[in-house]
Amino acid sequence: MRLALSVAVVLLLAASGLTSCEGTNWKSSVPRYGVNMIVDTNSGMFVHFVPTALGQYVILDKEGYHYNGNTLPRTVMDMYGYGGVIIYVNMLGSYDAYDLACPNCAAHGLCSPCEVDGMFAVCPLCGERYDLGSGTAAPQEGIAHEFLLRLPIINSGGRLTVKQ
Repeated sequence: MRLALSVAVVLLLAASGLTSCEGTNWKSSVPRYGVNMIVDTNSGMFVHFVPTALGQYVILDKEGYHYNGNTLPRTVMDMYGYGGVIIYVNMLGSYDAYDLACPNCAAHGLCSPCEVDGMFAVCPLCGERYDLGSGTAAPQEGIAHEFLLRLPIINSGGRLTVKQ
């Protein structure tokens, strides 16, 4: 009976088109600001930022690139989105990139970048926690109804590029 009910729900969702965002008018509450972030893991400050370094991250904001307590000034070409950009090594050992602006606060015209606390990005204004470790950046406290804005990331031989 349970199996039949599960199959019926999946078929209903598939038929209604709810299993895909394609063709929908969904729009994030986080405004789309330009992003241009390049992290070269083959040399310099980021040489130890590798997929086996679970939970490590690099943040780009108005001050520059932040990694392991060090800051590298940004260049005129670097753009950091609305609330700053994070590249995070998730539990699966892959890189994810997100805008650090809390969607819940952005929906109300506020922007204070989330702060990283272990596997979570935490909004200092509303208290929502987003799960970075899982690779989803899903809200955990039930305050927000949107995930952090995911950004496209390309890994080309250890050169990580995030652009929007």
